[in-house]
Formats: sequence, C-alpha cells, structure tokens
Amino acid sequence: MRYYPIHLDVRDRKCLVVGGGSVGTRKVIGLLECGAKVSVISPVATEKLNEMVAAGTIILKKRPYRPSDLQGMFLVIGATDDDVLNRQIGNDAESLNLLCNIADRPEVCNFILPSIVARGDLVITVSTSGKSPALAKRLRQKLENQFGEEYNDFLQLMGAIRKKLLSQAHAPEAHKQLFNQLIDSGIVEMIRDDKKDEINSLLLKILGKGYQYEALI
Repeated sequence: MRYYPIHLDVRDRKCLVVGGGSVGTRKVIGLLECGAKVSVISPVATEKLNEMVAAGTIILKKRPYRPSDLQGMFLVIGATDDDVLNRQIGNDAESLNLLCNIADRPEVCNFILPSIVARGDLVITVSTSGKSPALAKRLRQKLENQFGEEYNDFLQLMGAIRKKLLSQAHAPEAHKQLFNQLIDSGIVEMIRDDKKDEINSLLLKILGKGYQYEALI
C-alpha cells in the first residue's frame, strides 16, 4: 500500500481549486461540505460555481492560474482539462510542501480522493490506491446499499450515550462491553424500523434507567 489513510480536517482552512468545469465544481462542493474556505481559479465557470459566488460561498477569479495563487493555501486541487497545466500545479504545490490532488492523475498527487459513503458522521471510504476507480465505485455502491441512514441515527445515539457515561465518571475502559452489546443487539434494525419502544427496552436492559432514545438523539 502506497498511501497513508487519513481523514483530513479542512474546516476554515483555505483551499484552492484550479478549474471551473464539472470536475472542479464537484471538488468545490466536496470541500464546502467539509467546511473549507474555497477559492477557484478558472477563466470559465459552471453555472453552479457562479451561483456560489453570488451567494458569497466561494471566491472565484476568472483568469488563468498563476503559481502565486498557491500562497497561503492549505490544500490545492487541479481539475483542468489541460494535462500540462495540471502537472505544473502539482509541481508548484510540491515545491511549497502543500497538499495537492490532481484529478485522475494519481502519479502527480501527494494524496488521492477515495470513493465515499457518508451517513452523517459515519464516513466510509474506499480506495484502490488509484489502480481502479471503477472498482472503487462498484464497492461504494454496494456499501451504500448495506449502510442506510439508520446508521447515522445509531451513531448519534452512541455518541450521546458515551457523552453521558463520561459525565458520570465512568471509566472509558468499562464502556467497551456496553457498546459491544449495543452493536450486537440488533438496535440498528430497530432504528431503521422505527421501533422506539423496543429500543427503549433494550437501552434499559443494557444501560439501566435514564437512557431514553428520544431524549438522547
């Protein structure tokens, strides 16, 4: 395996996307969803990007890329249809020790973007280390069918239970057995089927009094 797996926090960090086409637009949306401050450099831009500019969501400079555009950036994504330009962006970013992804060119990136299944705070990523995006997409589609929105609700419940246990001075090591019981209990299916009474009975059995599903999520 060549790549070091990591989930990167880009909240409030300056990120640059070079390229205003459909690929660049997708990259911008992905960064915004993670809280980044996004700038775009491109002589042309999609309607969606122009709407974001009008809404004050992104900064757009309608002109060709300049190496100086990288100054002050945390991360850059090259998403133009010009391979020579994309490679220049990669080289410029490398000289500044910036995180850089070039769309569909893993050999000139220092990180690649995996296929993603997101269910709220549950994020499942699939990577083939750039060898087969088609396989990564197929595996992502299988995972999307396997992990529904109920997993987001389950994760919120688990987080609320953990927070409450910690507030009561429970030792974190003592939580493992409780959480394993919850994971193995079938509670995810109960959440999916909206069986609140059964969920509350299960929480009472495993955790004792004071843990009501409706109050926790």
